[in-house]
Formats: sequence, C-alpha cells, structure tokens
Amino acid sequence: MDRKLIIVLGPTAVGKTDYSIELALRYGSPVISCDSRQIYKEMSIGTAVPSAAQLSAVRHYFIHTKSVTEYYTAGIYETDALELIHRLFDKGHETLVMTGGSMFYIDAVCNGLGHVPTADLTIRKSLMERLEKEGLEPFKADLARLDPDAYSTMDLSNVNRVFRAVEICLTTGQPYSSFKERKEQPVRDFEIQKIGLTRPRDILYDRINKRVVRMMDDGLVEEVRSLAGFRHLTALQTVGYKEVFDYLDGNVSLDETIGLIQKNTRHYAKRQLTWWRRDASIRWLEI
Repeated sequence: MDRKLIIVLGPTAVGKTDYSIELALRYGSPVISCDSRQIYKEMSIGTAVPSAAQLSAVRHYFIHTKSVTEYYTAGIYETDALELIHRLFDKGHETLVMTGGSMFYIDAVCNGLGHVPTADLTIRKSLMERLEKEGLEPFKADLARLDPDAYSTMDLSNVNRVFRAVEICLTTGQPYSSFKERKEQPVRDFEIQKIGLTRPRDILYDRINKRVVRMMDDGLVEEVRSLAGFRHLTALQTVGYKEVFDYLDGNVSLDETIGLIQKNTRHYAKRQLTWWRRDASIRWLEI
C-alpha cells in the first residue's frame, strides 16, 4: 500500500509528543492525537496537552475539540479519526503520524470496536450519578454478577472500562463480553506501522514524578477546582483529577496528593506497557 499511518505509542511521559512532531515534520504530516483526555478543551494541565510551541510546530488534530459535557467514546473516535485519515490521504498525504497513549482509541483505529452498542443516555446518567455517590466497588460487584467472563479478564481498576461494561449489560440485557466476541476484523485500506517508545524504568518513573510536580506548579489544583461541577462525568474519572478532588474535599494533604498522583501515574504507565507488550506488530524503540 502507498498510504501509511504511523502510530507513535508508549507509556505516559515517555516523550511521545516531541518524537511525533519530529516524525511529522520529516513526512510533512500533521499530528493526529489519539489521547482520550487531551481532546477535552477544559483539561490542559492534568492531561499534559502539548505546549503552544509544540502545537505551532505542526498542525494537530483532536486537541481541545470537545467539551467534557459532550458524550464521546472510543467508538465515536474511530469514526472521526478514520474520516480525517481518509480526507488527509485524499489531499495528497502519503504518510500520516498519529500519537497517543489511549489503548482503547488506538485499538479502535487499528482493529475497530465491532458491534458494541451505543449508550442509552438515560441509563448512563443514572449510572454516573450512582458512580459519584457510591464509587466503583458496587460496579465491580454488578459486573461479576452480570458478566463473569468480563469480570475475570478486565482491569478492574479502570473506571471507564468497568463502567462501560456494566452500562452495556444493563442497556442490552446481554453480557458485555458477548459483543466483544462478535467483533470482526475491519479492512483498512492503508498500512499501519506502530512505533512503541520506551525508556529504562527508573528514568521513566523519574520523568513521571517530575511531570506531576510541574503540573502542580502550573496550577493543576485550580484547574481541577474549576471543574468541580463536572466531577461526576466520565472524562474527570482520570488520574490527576480524582486525587485533587479528594484533596479539595479535605481528605488528604497536598503532599499526599502529589505522591498519590505520582504513584497512580506510574501504575497507569505499567498497565499501558502490559497492554502493548502483547502486540507483536509494535516496533519498540528505547529513547
């Protein structure tokens, strides 16, 4: 195939933004963001959105294009991203650069999300209110009862995935895992090349720790405070935001909050690497 999509992936804080910009400049491509949180215009500091200089170096797509109040999923992203990719190819691009750390979004572009149905907004609203009041534990119990197969294989610390699975079970009356099993491999009319960036663990963890301190210095607490009215929304169930909400509630000190964000971000990076290590098509590059 003449048309190629290069996907730069890897754990948070590894350096995907700088690398993807260099790659985009080399190929005369824009950067297509594949980040499920940088897409929200109200979230900047805690999502490590590219700097003004980085955004001006090359055209970026899917950065600050949605509001946290808008319903948006990996399935919708699949449709939006593929439409953009084909439009850019039709304009004459032969190689396009995509980058991000959102496993579901990348999987949607590469493999499709199959027949998983869309949400019933009434059920979603009810579940989100319940999540805000009761937390994640009751959802885990519901998932174990409604879909034992999904419960046994899913990362139960991933709020979005557990929430979505329970939502699908209640919306359709069928196990979430049954829809995943019916997924058919889509045909993509372009080549996909994945480049995975890594660093030695101690260096990666040090970068994560320093990034969190920098976020706090840049005003993360105030950013989260400004989003207090939306804390029940799925977009805000995110590392960096959840911990600061807990701080604003008076449950932990600021130093404890910083430590928790650092620890939870390191755990997230580990989950990202575990997820992608199963993909033999990724060419890993230590930087």
